[in-house]
Amino acid sequence: MSRNTKINLVLLFVVVALAVLPLALGLGDHKKEPFTGSDGQAETAITELKPDYEPWFSPLYEPPSGEIESALFSLQAALGAGVLAYYFGLRRGRRQGEQRALEREADSALPGAAGKSTAERD
Repeated sequence: MSRNTKINLVLLFVVVALAVLPLALGLGDHKKEPFTGSDGQAETAITELKPDYEPWFSPLYEPPSGEIESALFSLQAALGAGVLAYYFGLRRGRRQGEQRALEREADSALPGAAGKSTAERD
């Protein structure tokens, strides 16, 4: 097994552990909403500290239900992952193209290969 494979397996194990351990250990069982986001927790903390607090602005769009809000968040995450995958794929393709071009230039610079086609060199 190569070193990269070992590193990938360790990272995969860590990610799975981070996802499963909070559920398996029952973290958040004592809470009404155990795994709320930081926005909800901040809102709760602010209303506890200062009940008469008025927000500076309101959201541009308020989804009608939590399911739609979750779907929109998932769509945003998928679009972001798609943009990142496209960017990294494009960079990798360019790097591979540049590497192949350099190899072709190096092959054509070999003595005795100048002026010959690829078929004649083989």
